[in-house]
Amino acid sequence: MKTISIDIPESAVFPVSASDEEFARGLRLAAAIFWYDRGLISQGKGAAIAGMSRVAFIDALGQANVSAIQTSVEELKAELEGELEAGRQRLGDHLPEPRVPSGPVIAPSNPVFED
Repeated sequence: MKTISIDIPESAVFPVSASDEEFARGLRLAAAIFWYDRGLISQGKGAAIAGMSRVAFIDALGQANVSAIQTSVEELKAELEGELEAGRQRLGDHLPEPRVPSGPVIAPSNPVFED
């Protein structure tokens, strides 16, 4: 594991009453959420930076009002179109070949439309 030192003035007041270790964990989580929110890291990488499981990181994202889904509307539309087209292809592959009549086609008589 990599160690990074950050100098903080003694006069600085921590935003929460925390030990040095708790403050460091909070900074790691804040950095991971910040980078994830900007699309710079994945959930897995964010969880590793924060020192927690992916499930706990997703929960922390929710508590920070950060969406756990990093997909744009355009990406979702493109994915949906691709799935729809793949479904059409699968259906088309399973449809029977159209039968072509071998003799003359005679329409059934309909007494309603006859003169």
